Amino acid sequence: MGKKKQGQFSSSWGFVLAAVGSAVGMANVWGFPAKMGSYGGGAFLIAYLVFIALFGSVGLAAEYAVGRRAKTGTLGSYRMAWSTRGSAAGQAGAILGWLPLAGSMCIALGYAVIIAYVLKAFAASLGGSLMTADTAVWFESFSLADYSVIPFHAIVVVGTLLTLFLGAKSIEKTNKVMMPLFFIIFVILAVRVALLPGAAAGYRYMFSPRWEELLDPMVWIWAMGQAFFSLSITGSGMIVYGAYLHKDEDVAALARRTALFDTIAALVAALVIIPACFAYGLDIGAGPSLLFVTLPRILQDIPLGRLFAIILYTAMVFAGVSSLQNMFEAVGESLLHRFPRMSRRLALVLLCLICLGIGVNMEPIFKWGPWMDIVSIYIIPIGATLGAISWFWIMPRNDLLEEVGQGAGKAPGQLWYSLGRYVYVPCAVILCCVALFLKVAF
Repeated sequence: MGKKKQGQFSSSWGFVLAAVGSAVGMANVWGFPAKMGSYGGGAFLIAYLVFIALFGSVGLAAEYAVGRRAKTGTLGSYRMAWSTRGSAAGQAGAILGWLPLAGSMCIALGYAVIIAYVLKAFAASLGGSLMTADTAVWFESFSLADYSVIPFHAIVVVGTLLTLFLGAKSIEKTNKVMMPLFFIIFVILAVRVALLPGAAAGYRYMFSPRWEELLDPMVWIWAMGQAFFSLSITGSGMIVYGAYLHKDEDVAALARRTALFDTIAALVAALVIIPACFAYGLDIGAGPSLLFVTLPRILQDIPLGRLFAIILYTAMVFAGVSSLQNMFEAVGESLLHRFPRMSRRLALVLLCLICLGIGVNMEPIFKWGPWMDIVSIYIIPIGATLGAISWFWIMPRNDLLEEVGQGAGKAPGQLWYSLGRYVYVPCAVILCCVALFLKVAF
């Protein structure tokens, strides 16, 4: 974190796996299948791929480059970008940086509760009780009760923070294990789902676009929001990973690889969720209950269901923890940047106390659900917009292009910058306006 024990990723693939780990999370596992199922299937996929290509090659590359140039995370990067307009502007930028940083911390509070739910489901699968329970009653038994998952909550928070103890080195090592296993597990699950009677209807829905759906603006809006948050382009988290990059790494290539593997993860998750829901006639857009009521009910009915339940929730724990790592690291690094005398150990302890101290009081779904809606409606879209404007309208063009071109075989030119300034930034502004005025939680 910061200048103290910052460290660097040892290889480009180690970095990509860590970045993909940050990007791959609940947005992929239930968010992408749910939105694809609710907003046009194949048409949504086309729109989503358009935005992933744009945001991955432009927005994500810019965040990596800014972090590397500043050699620090959120707060230092905003100060650096804005200080090019004068010292007063630099101070203003440092203040603005607190908002996207707050977004990382706020989303981590609710996210840790969700992973605690997943860990509880894993334990119930391992013990076998989930295979005989009424899943709706089982889910309500803890999702509607206060202080119902405290042991799992503590394991998630403390365990994740321990993986940050050595900074980039430990983040890289843990993701080199978690991410390959995540992909292998979901491929296994996708093969099993393909054998279900009626699964073919799900594949047709996913890959046979109804072209008239592309005329619906909300299909594009939802696809754009999903692309933003699936790639973790929130004006905070990916900046800190960029700060741990060697100067000779090609950030544009790394961004494209991150986007590619994040998209593969989303599609593999959809190949599990959507065909399974079609096979059983279930609602794809059911949200959290899909993971804790619907899927367990399916797994109860198939041979080796308990084994596949263990496999499913193992993959989901990996996906959740790898994303939570990034949220915590973004906040912790900025604390160390702002308070240079603070040790990494103290920063991790503070994060633990904050996350558990607040989080245990919002364990029921009727508390963390509205909390996550507020964060995704207000804080995250504003933070993403502030970042986009800061890199493409405040920071000098030549500074950004120079950093993105560092380590690249071919430096980006005016087209790349124009896409960032006149397409990517307006997309961020549109998304922010939609979230604020329509109160849409992405």
